[in-house]
Amino acid sequence: MVSPLDLDQLQTFCAIADCGSFTEAARRVYKTQSAVSMQIKRLEDRLGQALFLRDGRRVTLTTEGEALYARARRMLKINAEIVDMFSTDDLSGNIRFGVPDDYAVKLLPVILSSFQRTHPKITVDVRCQPSEELLEGMRSGKYDVIVFTQGTMHEFGELFRTEKMHWVASHGGAALASDPLPLACGPSYCIWRADAVEALSRMNRDFRVAYTSSNATAITSAVLSDLAVGFLPESAIQPGMKIIAEDYGLPRLADAQIALMRASHAYGGIYDALARHIVESMGNLPGRNQDSQPEEAAE
Repeated sequence: MVSPLDLDQLQTFCAIADCGSFTEAARRVYKTQSAVSMQIKRLEDRLGQALFLRDGRRVTLTTEGEALYARARRMLKINAEIVDMFSTDDLSGNIRFGVPDDYAVKLLPVILSSFQRTHPKITVDVRCQPSEELLEGMRSGKYDVIVFTQGTMHEFGELFRTEKMHWVASHGGAALASDPLPLACGPSYCIWRADAVEALSRMNRDFRVAYTSSNATAITSAVLSDLAVGFLPESAIQPGMKIIAEDYGLPRLADAQIALMRASHAYGGIYDALARHIVESMGNLPGRNQDSQPEEAAE
């Protein structure tokens, strides 16, 4: 009979994979570095495979380690679900949560206020950052749970909402008729910016990046002030914006994919409660803002 794997070893393995460091992983799992090294040696001996490549202080997964990682996470998730099934404790504690500010202004207050009413003993500390910074923050241990836009590093994200992306402009503004087309967008690593620039280039539409910011509120202000044309997913469109009809001459944009990611320890209990609430709340949101109607194509 094959003996089962040690869940504590798998938890340590995932922590190392998450942060790329035995030293940092030891801090996260509350063990000494020597104890962490011994756990990984035993796990590698048990499986007969090297799980990590060591390059100075940096640690990366081998091919075998990558194959184990996703399965180890599933085992930790199932373990947390079983523990929760038989637990009678009230849910309480603190969660470090990250979210892009594209969704923070309209959606986050509603979602978190309803969560606070149903889970008053859970404290959620929120930080709003671009998706790339949220993913880096997850790797460095700053977050327990994040919501982010897929299209970057999303191997272990849970896709839960897909939205149509729209070109937007101010009501009655002149930016849309400008040549070259002025754009308000995120920094160069923004996946939405990359898609919009590629789509415009494919159709040989002249454009210029007129306004750049990693802050969604700043981008929104630039559009509403008629400094530039922007592009947003349906749930991030603000009152006062006009959605540009597809026959206006601007290219179709790829859909926005919104996903949730957890740290390898963030399964069960308070983390499941928040993750489930976010997925159910955002996943059921209606699409288009009713205050925003498509702009008619120019004659």
